[in-house]
Amino acid sequence: MKEPTVNEIVQRTGELQDSDAELTLLAACPNSDAVLEAGVKAAARTGAPMLFAATLNQVDRDGGYTGWTPSSYVTRLREFADKHGCMAPLYPCLDHGGPWLKDAHAASGLSLEEAMSEVMASLTACLEAGYSLLHIDPTVDPYREAPLQVSLVAERSADLIAHAEDERKRLRLDSVAYEVGTEEVAGGLADLSSVEEFASLLYDVLQARGLLEAWPAFVVGKVGTDLHTTTFDADVARGLRDILQPYGSLVKGHYTDWVDDPEDYPASGMGGANVGPEFTVVEFEALEHLCSYENSLPGLPEDSRSRFMQTLTQTVLASGRWRKWLQPKEPEDFDKLEPERRRWLVASGARYVWTAEPVVDSRQR
Repeated sequence: MKEPTVNEIVQRTGELQDSDAELTLLAACPNSDAVLEAGVKAAARTGAPMLFAATLNQVDRDGGYTGWTPSSYVTRLREFADKHGCMAPLYPCLDHGGPWLKDAHAASGLSLEEAMSEVMASLTACLEAGYSLLHIDPTVDPYREAPLQVSLVAERSADLIAHAEDERKRLRLDSVAYEVGTEEVAGGLADLSSVEEFASLLYDVLQARGLLEAWPAFVVGKVGTDLHTTTFDADVARGLRDILQPYGSLVKGHYTDWVDDPEDYPASGMGGANVGPEFTVVEFEALEHLCSYENSLPGLPEDSRSRFMQTLTQTVLASGRWRKWLQPKEPEDFDKLEPERRRWLVASGARYVWTAEPVVDSRQR
């Protein structure tokens, strides 16, 4: 039997929500081989559909920090499905596909034309690999004052959707689902009125371009959570659902990591939820526990010890990526930070270096 598309899954989810069923689709952020396999195992065990939302930092034409291209990422997903006998639908997805949302593009100071061209090339690679959903997110622009005008976000979203649709048709692929919007304040969609304006403007632009068949399955909303906040605002979620329901879109929440009351997501009509950094920390804590066990072993020669946590910390620091989470008043000298803060930065930054050779070698030991 043919696997249902994401659009079909979203339509059915909306119908069930209208019948007072409480359910939210989970999107796991596959920031490591272990997380990807764990997600497939969970889907195999429960029979529930699972989305895997990979950013361009994680998976891209250059291999990203996971080492996967879109094609090798989808291949790995299918390998795990075969390994664990998973019969549930598994959907490889793109997360935050937009200009300057890949760290390397922002650091390189790409122009708008260059950044859009890079994203379009990655969208094509995702389609060629068999992605099921593309998150279109042109909500960042280092050359303009933030937050961006909602009308500009709508126009650029339509530009990227138009490219993806042209490529999809060229490749003779079946329909692909789209996701739009952002939870970031800089994206200009931080309250109900701006989301309402965005949905209306995007509808008009897509209609004018003959692209309503590509209307997004998900619209990302800011529902109270972010990387440092775990409080979910159910009232805002219901308000977003009321706005988007007439369009046939589900509300998607990002930063569902460590959320205090996950049961409130389905109860308030959230259609989807992304979890990412939390899974990295779970993997980090498991390795930390193993290191504690290793260190407790009596008589283990010093040259036989993995020294994994030291290697991981050094590699995270050398990458420089831990700095992206420094708060404005925090010292930039890692050693001057409080111990718990240092641990948090290493745990969160571990996903960037899981595939670095020193970390892989130490982990094997």
